[in-house]
Amino acid sequence: MLGRGLSVLGRAIREQPRIFAVAVSGSVLFGLMVIASAYVVGAVVGEVVVPAIARGSVGTGALALAAAALFGISVLRVVGIFGRRLGAGYMQFRLQAAYRRRVTRRYLDLPLAWHQRNNTGTLLSNANSDVEAAWYPIAPLPFAVGTLVMLVGAVVSLFLTDWALALVGLAVFPALFALNVVYSRRMAPRQARAQRLRAEVSGIAHESFDGALVVKTMGREAEETARFSARAGELRDALISVGRLRGVFDPLLETLPSLGTLAVLVVGAFRLRAGAISVAELVSVAFLFTVLAFPVRAIGWVLAELPRSVAGWDRVRRVLDATGEMPYGERRLDPAEPTPATLAFAGVCFGYEPAEAHLPGTEVLGDVTFTVPAGKTVALVGPTGAGKSTIASLAVRLVDPRVGTVALDGVDVRELAADSLAETVALVAQVPFVFDDTVRANITLDRPGIGDEDVWAALRLAEADGFVAALPEGLDTMVGERGTSLSGGQRQRLTLARALAGRPRLLVLDDATSAVDPRVEAAILAGLRAPTGGQGAAASILVVAYRRATIALADEVIYVEQGRVVARGTHTELLATVPGYADLVTAYEQAEQEREQNRTYDEVAPLTSGLEIEVDR
Repeated sequence: MLGRGLSVLGRAIREQPRIFAVAVSGSVLFGLMVIASAYVVGAVVGEVVVPAIARGSVGTGALALAAAALFGISVLRVVGIFGRRLGAGYMQFRLQAAYRRRVTRRYLDLPLAWHQRNNTGTLLSNANSDVEAAWYPIAPLPFAVGTLVMLVGAVVSLFLTDWALALVGLAVFPALFALNVVYSRRMAPRQARAQRLRAEVSGIAHESFDGALVVKTMGREAEETARFSARAGELRDALISVGRLRGVFDPLLETLPSLGTLAVLVVGAFRLRAGAISVAELVSVAFLFTVLAFPVRAIGWVLAELPRSVAGWDRVRRVLDATGEMPYGERRLDPAEPTPATLAFAGVCFGYEPAEAHLPGTEVLGDVTFTVPAGKTVALVGPTGAGKSTIASLAVRLVDPRVGTVALDGVDVRELAADSLAETVALVAQVPFVFDDTVRANITLDRPGIGDEDVWAALRLAEADGFVAALPEGLDTMVGERGTSLSGGQRQRLTLARALAGRPRLLVLDDATSAVDPRVEAAILAGLRAPTGGQGAAASILVVAYRRATIALADEVIYVEQGRVVARGTHTELLATVPGYADLVTAYEQAEQEREQNRTYDEVAPLTSGLEIEVDR
């Protein structure tokens, strides 16, 4: 544990050498002034106080000189403390900020498959409490390094003063280090368990809050509370165990220097009687042991926090060392005119990695080949679990194929630069995500070149301009966390407008209009297909569709079953030739009709009920 902990601290020093040097310099200055103060106090007692008592009077000059010496040492100690604390704090907070950024950047680089194997609570803990724990010992580290210098100086001073008193020091200091080693070994597993439980508690809390709608509607509040309470109780017990161990060792660590001072006084009294040392030397050594008690604790603080630091660093390093990132290329797609892009899948196979290495993976797609021609609309249709959303994710390169290629305008998406890909393709996912911000901020996302005119144009295409204009503050209206002030259909249209505001050349809609009225959906798709400037559609469209009206608008339909393209053609052709396709579309249509009938009944029922009451009267 000591070796691993020192390795973490060494990394910190290598990353912030200048700040560390400033902090250690302040600490060394403080330590040297502590030793100097001990000998100045001894000299004041031996040369000023004792003679003054013997004479019955105090010399003004000697007293002023003693006061000046003590004041000067105190000023230098203050300078040392200021440099040490400022440097240590600056170093600690810089490291924490830097590693929070690194962890977050790593999250963004890692593929979705990695995120699917790690719960959100753990990821939040990695970026917050684990980073803090990893660099927690940085605050006392410069003090501890300065204390080591001070201890070496103190031991040398003791030997120069008297060998017997030096032996007392040599007995106390190793005892302090040995006690700290025992403490660290016992603390390490407790701190590691506490860090793990912090992540689990955070994960349960996040899951419960995120799934509040399910918890409330299913009446599972008590069960979720009990689940959280049980894990929170484990964390409480783990932290109590940490505190209990500290409660045992802290008094011992505080007592040893005091016992050393007592031993120095006892041994020093005999040495003084034997004439081996003077009163000034005895006072200096006793005072030195007294003032050393607090700085020596700095070493204990560092050693005490090493187990927590190692536990936090192990969890942070697990993220930083994770593999599977998707490096981008350098090629760009910059046509002279922003024309629709061509998307082509060629022999694509894809499977999700297992949650554990010894388990088999899940094959999702096999030999998928199709093309979305420039300016055309292609509908993906298939039963649940057929791989439609995976195809959508591959199209925008959220994941990469295991075999085969996904190309835009003939260029493999893996060869494209990140910004070029983002400018070319936009995905509107099944579940709309809205930030807790204004309507304008949700659509622009601070992307350059998107003004209010572009925002309103995107809202009109998404059939969202009407409800946005009716909001209390229009584009400046705050929509709440995850868009809680909006309906499901409004959130979908807002996220669609967000995608359109960037003027993508390929638009991928993964069942992105399922929550809106079929008539509104048809109007949206018709608007997206409308020619602009006489140059055809503004974007090519790949849409995961269920409704017959939506599918009928597509130039081509691709029917997918069990991760494979089973048939392709127009909607009319597939209805006549593919029984599975016809059954699926018919089933979706019947379900949609039932929902419409239920919605109509819900709207009419209150009126009918009121009429019946009037008739009864």
